Parts: sequence; C-alpha cells; structure tokens
Amino acid sequence: MLELLKQPWPWYTSGFAIALIMILLLVFGKSFGFSSNLRTLCTIVGAGKKYSFFDFDWKTQKWNLLFLVGAIIGGVVSATLLKSDTPLALSQATINDLAKINIKFDGQLNPSQLFGPDFISSPKGIIVLLFGGLLVGFGSRYAGGCTSGHAISGLSNLQLPSLIAVIGFFIGGLLMTHLFLPIIL
Repeated sequence: MLELLKQPWPWYTSGFAIALIMILLLVFGKSFGFSSNLRTLCTIVGAGKKYSFFDFDWKTQKWNLLFLVGAIIGGVVSATLLKSDTPLALSQATINDLAKINIKFDGQLNPSQLFGPDFISSPKGIIVLLFGGLLVGFGSRYAGGCTSGHAISGLSNLQLPSLIAVIGFFIGGLLMTHLFLPIIL
C-alpha cells in the first residue's frame, strides 16, 4: 500500500477530491478558505478584545481548524513516510524556462536555491521571506480571502469578487515569476 501511495497519481485524482470536498461544504453551508484559520487562531488567543475583526464565535470554525491540522499532518506524512529519493521528472522545456529566470533545477520538488537552509538563513532569504509573508498577509486580508478560498470556494459559488481576485492573483504571480524573481535571484 505504501508503494502505491508513493507513486505519482493522475492529475484528475486531486480534481475529484477537491470537487467532492466542495460539494460537501456546499451541502453543509460552509465556504472554504485557508487564511481564515489565522483569524480564528488570533480570536482564540484573545485578539477580539482589542480588535472587532477578531470578535466572533471561533467555535463555528472548528471544522476549518481540523482541516489546518490535517494539512500539517499530511505534509509531515508525505515528507517522511512517502518521500521518494527518485529525482523529480521534469521536462527539459521547464528546466530551460527555470534557467531563464536563474533557477537551477536540482531534481527536487522545491529547489534548494529557493527553499534550502542556505537561502532561508541568509540575510537575502530572510528579507524575501518577511516581505513575501507581509505581501501574502496583506493581500489575503485586502482581497477578503486567500487563493484557495477565492479560486476553489468563491469560483465554485460563482462569485464575481472571487473571479476578480483570482485574475489579480494570476497577474501577480506572472509579474513575480517573470519580472521580480530574476531580479531577486
């Protein structure tokens, strides 16, 4: 069974799983969004006493906190039990595209040039992580949700603000990839 789980699965497997979860959320009147967990955690520790944004009944979000815990456990399981030593099979065209933006492909899912201990502990890496975290936090608050909330839940509910937010996310991602990342690296 473990060997079956280590193998790449077809792309439609995740699409089916996401669709099934969205149907269940719609049936139970919930909307999905990962960044709302930060708001819930801040409420739990008492931020609602000082800021009205955090003043809500966090117990209504227990299900989303369970999703957060499941995502953490799933990440640990996949990084330990399901880890494969086989280099990532990436097309030569993608490797060439990465080289154009100064990213060296090293066979890993997350290139060590961007995610390795040398980069994330360097002054440049710390600045990139802090600035990126601030942008993500500000952006998800300003847009009223994160990429998963808008792209999965909002679009499946046919919400125009989510469509606008997703278009903005894509534009931001393209700008980051093709304009800013080559400058940073």
